[in-house]
Amino acid sequence: MMKRVPDWLNSSIWSSTPPPDNDRLNRYASKSTSTIAATAETTSSTSKSTATSAVESAIEPPVPVPPPIVVIQEPPKPEIRDPLSNNENGSSASSSAEEISRQAQFLQELSKKVINMGELRRLSSQGIPDGAGIRSTVWKLLLGYLPIDRGLWSSELAKKRSQYKQFKEELLMNPSEITRRLDQPVSFENEKSKSDCSGLLSRLEITHGEHPLSLGETSIWNQFFQDTEIIEQIDRDVKRTHPDMNFFSADAQFAKSNQEALKNILIVFAKLNPGIRYVQGMNEILAPLFYIFKNDPNEDYTAFAEADTFFCFVELLSGFRDHFCQQLDNSVVGIRSTITKLSLLLKEHDEELWRHLEVTTKVNPQFYAFRWITLLLTQEFNFADSLLIWDTLLSDPEGPQETLLRICCAMLIIVRRRLLAGDFTSNLKLLQNYPPTNISHLLYVANKLRTQPAHQIF
Repeated sequence: MMKRVPDWLNSSIWSSTPPPDNDRLNRYASKSTSTIAATAETTSSTSKSTATSAVESAIEPPVPVPPPIVVIQEPPKPEIRDPLSNNENGSSASSSAEEISRQAQFLQELSKKVINMGELRRLSSQGIPDGAGIRSTVWKLLLGYLPIDRGLWSSELAKKRSQYKQFKEELLMNPSEITRRLDQPVSFENEKSKSDCSGLLSRLEITHGEHPLSLGETSIWNQFFQDTEIIEQIDRDVKRTHPDMNFFSADAQFAKSNQEALKNILIVFAKLNPGIRYVQGMNEILAPLFYIFKNDPNEDYTAFAEADTFFCFVELLSGFRDHFCQQLDNSVVGIRSTITKLSLLLKEHDEELWRHLEVTTKVNPQFYAFRWITLLLTQEFNFADSLLIWDTLLSDPEGPQETLLRICCAMLIIVRRRLLAGDFTSNLKLLQNYPPTNISHLLYVANKLRTQPAHQIF
């Protein structure tokens, strides 16, 4: 017997008129990507912010104070709470008081000599407040970059930042500069002795591996030319990162500096991880981390945002590493296996919707879920909302992947009525251009899928 629709899905919140389809260009719908126009992105971001504000009429969210370095104005960010409750619209003073109270909770926890990660995760799962650099510090703790002992922070940060500086010196150097530095100590002595004797300039001996035309596997020049293609791809993708945000894409020098930092991080990562190297879309995962760390009010943290972002990026990708390895696509740890898990999760919690999508209309989840999962939902929502989603993803002690799948499943359930009424074409368009939604409610539904097993919900 087919499972019936749960009562909590029949709330009045589902009866609101669905927003019009978003005309945002589809990115990463498959493994090949398309060039994104800045105008389309700007229009998408504006429409999403407007629609989100309409849905959140039951809750008046606090308005965060944007960091001074950011030129654009970020949309308001809602508190993560039960959106099905009967709370009336509160005053702005009440919202501000609640935001201040939450900031105080975080600051109190972060001021302890030894951080209680269980409590920090609990607070973070409900959304991290803006201001005071709280999200920057909390994300570094959740990703394991900062130790829980505050007394070790200075030494650990100094060590990591020094290590990243060394990575850049070794991996971002032109081969001719490497050769010059290797030969400099010896050649200086040889040049001096020979010039003293004959007054003639000597020619440096160039080994086979150091010759620009060498095709040997150990040739630094051969490796340099192989890396050129990847570096060019990274450069193109970085320039397309959030074209609607001045932080990343303005003509100002600080935006160009931010692009250069993203590029450095991705090149260093690609060279240190030859099994994965660089895959299109990594720039989209990197962007939120660098944005948060670069806007930290602590000037010391801001100065080393590039180094801190690199190590946090490595930690974040460690949980999704296999999704970017094409050789593992069909393995039990590959992206297709993860998409299958999402399909089974939907079948477990809403068999009627699962059957309509995959059996009746034959919408293969790979058509939409590939981008959702590999890019951690950064392309489905506006930038501010994606930060709230990441607060929840990073706070899960079991790792972000299971939470990510629950959120993806909740995304399907939230638009179930439109999907059940649609055919292949309309459903695929809807899921590849996900409509604006109440992020608080989305996270609430995702959490309900965790706390209430299917046989209890239905």
